Amino acid sequence: MLPKSPKTGTARAVAVAAVVAMMAGAGAAQAAPFTVQTVQFPTDPTFTQLLGINNAGTIAGYHGAAVNKGFTLTLPSTFTDQNFPGSAQTQVVGINGAGATAGFFVDNAGATNGFTRIGGTFAMVNQPGTAFNQLLGINNTNRAVGYSSTDPGGGTLQKALAVSNGTFTDVNALLPATNQNSQATGINDAGAIVGFYLPTADTSTGFLDVNGTVSTIDPFGSANTQTLGISNTGEVVGFYTDAAGVQHGYTGVGGMFSSFDPAGSTATVINGVNDLGQIVGFFADANGSTIGFVGTPTGTAVPEPVSAALLGTGLLGLAWQRRRGGRDGAERRA
Repeated sequence: MLPKSPKTGTARAVAVAAVVAMMAGAGAAQAAPFTVQTVQFPTDPTFTQLLGINNAGTIAGYHGAAVNKGFTLTLPSTFTDQNFPGSAQTQVVGINGAGATAGFFVDNAGATNGFTRIGGTFAMVNQPGTAFNQLLGINNTNRAVGYSSTDPGGGTLQKALAVSNGTFTDVNALLPATNQNSQATGINDAGAIVGFYLPTADTSTGFLDVNGTVSTIDPFGSANTQTLGISNTGEVVGFYTDAAGVQHGYTGVGGMFSSFDPAGSTATVINGVNDLGQIVGFFADANGSTIGFVGTPTGTAVPEPVSAALLGTGLLGLAWQRRRGGRDGAERRA
């Protein structure tokens, strides 16, 4: 298993339509045809996770299993360090069309804090009264999603949230009151939010929140499903664990879900998707290395690098278990 770690009316209608289709009876489809490029950080080839991608093809991620160091990536191989100033570790998780990013960092006292980097300026983003925060996605209005906890270690009492201009919204309040932990992991420009919650300590279920109406995402009937990203077209991505305990990535479009694993994978996470249907994530190989990957749908051209300067400098990161703290199996986040 892998180590764990709202704008136009048209966009909103697409998101709602996608949800209705999902809930109307989603089925598993053939594996989607992707051209896959694997990504390994040049000085750290054994641990790279790609976590978010925008429509320009700029990617957010991090490398380093022991000491996480954030970056942005312009394909095919131009990495730019991005770490919260003065931090001990950083993971860059979400990225929007303007290159603004969201993620989290561990400070020198060992506390985990959320952050955004908008217009080249870092800002720490922590919900008041909490002790552990992670931001996991950001849309083009700079609204971010993630979770917080009053547990300094972050392994319990996780509550999904959204935040914009310092105002926090309790997404967890929309979920079953008995859930053990919850995380909001992605948001599109229509404000549709995806994530997952733990019905029990050993199970997880994906969810989608559209204007306060929540639907469950569990297309393969798995005891462990997490939904980790959503595009403006309503496409969702994540991972699930099959009956044999093997972890697979999945994509979902218009109510049709496909399982996908890159060649050589023993466990897969798909963590981000853009409006072109490009996906990013990571997988474990037979040697135990964690390898990042980009999947481009067949027939889709890889975007040319844009002129806007990439944001970044620094270091940091965290292990799969932490990033989405409290889950088992594959993922990142510390």
